[in-house]
Amino acid sequence: MGIAYNGVYLTWFEIGRTELLRDTGLTYDDVEKSGYHLPLSETGIKYLKPALYDDVLTIVACVSMQKGARLRFKYEIQRNGELLAEGFTEHVFTNSNLRPVKPPNHLINLDSRFAECND
Repeated sequence: MGIAYNGVYLTWFEIGRTELLRDTGLTYDDVEKSGYHLPLSETGIKYLKPALYDDVLTIVACVSMQKGARLRFKYEIQRNGELLAEGFTEHVFTNSNLRPVKPPNHLINLDSRFAECND
């Protein structure tokens, strides 16, 4: 059909999230080395128009909410400025035993660094 598989959007969200954190000087490796994990607890995607094979896409990611141990990211997948899909992922800060924990001080209020995303 020439249309990108719907499941790949979650991979694109992960790429956007990883690069967003990297832009703040933080990597997932840094988070894990400090004893924390961010497993996915919830996700949602609204497909508006299909991405086609060989499309050059832009992934827009931002932190939209942080409350307690939860952290929510919002995403847009665009082609030449046209919105193809939008969605979110919600993650929970956990320790190495995957028990929810309070985020470390350097990650508290992470959403305030990305005010343009706040609803």
